[in-house]
Amino acid sequence: EQAARMKKLQEQEKRQKVEFRRRMEKEVSDFIQDSTQTKKKFQPMNKIERSILHDVVEVAGLTSFSFGDDEESRYVMIFKKFAPSDEELEAYRCGEEWDPQRAEEKRRLKELAQREAEQEALRGPAVVSPNTDYKDKYSHLIGKVAAKDAAHTMEANKAYGCVPVANKRDTRSIEEAMNEIRAKKRLRQNEDTEPGGA
Repeated sequence: EQAARMKKLQEQEKRQKVEFRRRMEKEVSDFIQDSTQTKKKFQPMNKIERSILHDVVEVAGLTSFSFGDDEESRYVMIFKKFAPSDEELEAYRCGEEWDPQRAEEKRRLKELAQREAEQEALRGPAVVSPNTDYKDKYSHLIGKVAAKDAAHTMEANKAYGCVPVANKRDTRSIEEAMNEIRAKKRLRQNEDTEPGGA
């Protein structure tokens, strides 16, 4: 009994899809024959109906797109002869009506901004001239006597604990460094275990 009911429902769905396809084929055919229309917007429909409509439009040799944010409000638009421009598609995706004049104005403004950016790049970077000389500002760090010369050679003032790079390098091997650390540990342990130690 349940299987018979399921079969009946499936047949009913199949009939509805065939009927919907015929209706869409007629609407698309009427749209093709109407020379005044270049695009047609359909009412929101579910996913299956949209896929049937896309198939009908493809068979007819037209272009179709779906628009809308959520599943309940998605609709299909079909176009004759040409695919719409990216700007037109973007307007429909945003839920706006396509206005060619406004789009042309936006395009002109975009081109103008791009030309200005290119001209700015050709001019090169702007020359910056600070109000004060950093050598004077940091002379107490660099050294007062030869502040201007020292800034160029980047020699640090030794009074501030800067060590030359050559003195920073540890020339010992890893084994030598580890042996020295172990020796210091043993020495500390021996001092701690001696009776007179702290």
